[in-house]
Amino acid sequence: MIFSRILFAMFCALLSASLWAADAGKRELPPGLEVPAAARPGPDFDADRATEAYLALLTPEQKAQSDAYFEGGYWLRLWGWLYGIGVALVLLASGLSRRMREIARRIGRGPWRTAALYVVFWTIAGFVLTAPLGIYSDFYREHQYGLATQAFGPWFGEQLIGLGLSIALGAPVIALIYSAVRRAGSNWWVWAGGIVFVFALFVLMIAPVYISPLFNKYEPVADGPVRTSVLSLARANQIPTDNVKWFDASKQTTRVSANVSGLFGTTQVSLNDNLLNKTSLPEIKAVMGHEMGHYVLNHGTRLTIYFTLVFTFAFFLTDRGMTWALARFGTRFGIEERADPAGLPLFLAIFSTVMLFATPLTNSIVRQAEAEADQFGLDAAREPHGFAMAAMRLSTYRKIHPGPLEEIVFYDHPSGYDRVHRSMTWAKENIDAADVRASAESAAR
Repeated sequence: MIFSRILFAMFCALLSASLWAADAGKRELPPGLEVPAAARPGPDFDADRATEAYLALLTPEQKAQSDAYFEGGYWLRLWGWLYGIGVALVLLASGLSRRMREIARRIGRGPWRTAALYVVFWTIAGFVLTAPLGIYSDFYREHQYGLATQAFGPWFGEQLIGLGLSIALGAPVIALIYSAVRRAGSNWWVWAGGIVFVFALFVLMIAPVYISPLFNKYEPVADGPVRTSVLSLARANQIPTDNVKWFDASKQTTRVSANVSGLFGTTQVSLNDNLLNKTSLPEIKAVMGHEMGHYVLNHGTRLTIYFTLVFTFAFFLTDRGMTWALARFGTRFGIEERADPAGLPLFLAIFSTVMLFATPLTNSIVRQAEAEADQFGLDAAREPHGFAMAAMRLSTYRKIHPGPLEEIVFYDHPSGYDRVHRSMTWAKENIDAADVRASAESAAR
């Protein structure tokens, strides 16, 4: 029954991709920098009026589609959590989790290897059971809104690569956490937090060299205005790299993106080809100023620390939940003790519930860092109109003007309105600067 549903979902995904791919052109803003008349430098420049002029670049149809996509994501988070709870119940109530543990014991012959082998089995089972939801959310829906470009075969191939990475990286880490459970007893959650911290730093270090190239081809950015501008920004902000590359994201998505990634000598500046091909130089400089802000302000390390603290507290609450759940359901599900890997689905059901309620906190942590990077980027790149235009491009799939509570709960980035208004406020205070005026006047011609 499960496999028939997966096949049906695949068929729907293949059919929908051909039906919806043409919507991308209607959703996107035209290439190049467009500065509305009300946002151009002048004695009567008003930040609020300039902001509204930028927001008016979205047609009513584009705004309605963006709102529908983003608001649908709110419900998708809820359904994803419920679906995950359902998968955990299937694994536990059917006895599949218990049988996977027994097989792992016979093969592994030792607690650490047993846990690692169980995680391998559990990862594969979870991949199969969650495939229908994954196909809908990550393939069908992305094509439906004109955000994806990839055919089903290549897309599914990348999902298999992700599965392999989950096994290779997840199995030893989760097995190590189970070792902490066995050795540290009731204080295992403290050690688990430390393991998560070290693992996150390890992934940050190896990602640009070993992980990202598994999904995209990276090539050096050719000599020219873009490379010159990016390297100038990097030097001005003491970013120790001349490694500027572009990657072929257009084979997967219509989104624009960039990043500065890596630690301990692996630092790399990366721009996707959509950013290079669909935007102007002021937009590229503004985006790269933002991404360099993350690096200079040590957001990678800082967010790792913050999220380690959140996860550690979530582990503590999960430990209390496991105590109750094991007493009530442990025998029924064949879970022998807290350190029994067969209890992993139950553990994750409780942990995911804790993290669902922590969503406003985790989103606010990230949103604060993004706002800091926004301000850094404006000061570093000095391209307020490039920043505003980039924010408008992102607003073709992010609801541009949410309510205050909506932003706190659901937004892990500042809203499009906030970003455009921030850039126009900056422009007003720097309107007489030659570079700001020249950029706006050049776009107006």
